[in-house]
Amino acid sequence: MIFKGKDDRRAEPRRALNTPGVVVAPGLEMGCALLDESRGGLRIRLQRDVPLPDAVVVVDIAEGLARQGRVMWRKGHEAGLKISETARVGGLVPERLTAARDAWRRAGGR
Repeated sequence: MIFKGKDDRRAEPRRALNTPGVVVAPGLEMGCALLDESRGGLRIRLQRDVPLPDAVVVVDIAEGLARQGRVMWRKGHEAGLKISETARVGGLVPERLTAARDAWRRAGGR
């Protein structure tokens, strides 16, 4: 489903997701839900209210994708990210994505 509300400030339409994910950063690995995505962004809901560093990797468990991004806003348990890179986490990955690949495997990704 693609939607764009009248109060939406995005240049691109967003697509509803509602899929399980994992947020990974140094010293942080926590489950989340991927709520929606646009061409360059992602909105997530964290399992609990914890501080996020500026840069995180969000792993889509079902798709086996790691999305590197910057946290642009926070509101309660939700956060909006600007995505800079997307990569598959199955198999061999660059060293910068090994924590994301390991988190994906622990979450049941195959």
